[in-house]
Amino acid sequence: MQNPRKIGLWSLTVLLVLGIIGGGFAWQHQQQKQRQPRIVATTYAVVQIADKLDLPLVGIPTTANQIPKRYQHVTKVGSPMNPSVEKITALKPTAVYSVTTLSDQFGKAFKAQHVAPHFLDLTSVANLETTLTQLGKRYQRQSAASKQVAKIQAAKRTAKQRAQNQPAPRVLVIMGLPGANYMVATNRAYVGDLTRLAGGKNIFTSKDQEYIQPNDEAIQKANPQVILRLEHAMPKMVTSQFNQEFKDNKMWATTSAVKHHRVYDLQEPTFDATANMQAAAALKQVSHWLYPTKGAGA
Repeated sequence: MQNPRKIGLWSLTVLLVLGIIGGGFAWQHQQQKQRQPRIVATTYAVVQIADKLDLPLVGIPTTANQIPKRYQHVTKVGSPMNPSVEKITALKPTAVYSVTTLSDQFGKAFKAQHVAPHFLDLTSVANLETTLTQLGKRYQRQSAASKQVAKIQAAKRTAKQRAQNQPAPRVLVIMGLPGANYMVATNRAYVGDLTRLAGGKNIFTSKDQEYIQPNDEAIQKANPQVILRLEHAMPKMVTSQFNQEFKDNKMWATTSAVKHHRVYDLQEPTFDATANMQAAAALKQVSHWLYPTKGAGA
């Protein structure tokens, strides 16, 4: 018969060991939780990137676009154009992401609250590829990032082949804004970059400006063969504005694009003012508009 005192001692030892092990697991779990990134995405393009890279988000923009299921119950921090710095601060983020296009708009507001957002450069497809690669490396998502970059590069090769040995059409790219008129997108803007990759010749170029004020005389003189109309934000309102502009301003009727019915509307989610994870599909669409299949019509 075993000594009851010895049995009790062994039992106590086992309990202590189990307690230490359990405590170790709990501590490890807590450490992992603390290391988990707390990312706030203030634009829909950043949400799409996060989704493709399987990144956790604690804050997303308020948008009419379809939010991926995994983020549908995440805290909304306001519109991309005017996010709530207070809401973002309350989430205690480890990183806040916006885009360079909006850096001047609310950079000061973030600074006042001691929040240092990362402004991602999504003004071109190449910059999107770089952003994917960098974020993949930062958050150990290299494989997912490489997969997305490969898809974009495949679309670029296909577009290049489609345009090969064909004269580049003259293209005008314009962006409409709700309640306002429109701006001309240069080669520096994302849709301008799509036009270049698809083999088109943007009739307005710039060294540093993404968008410039329209000039009827210059447009008429350049005589675009294709017009791409980016309907940013509220598409129905912007489409109506564009249609009214093209009806009231007789200049448009003189352009080759209007005469040959080669005016195309670019709408979300495939198209946006900044590059996003629809880049491959967007490039394919622009490529087909610039170089329609013979016999299929424009």
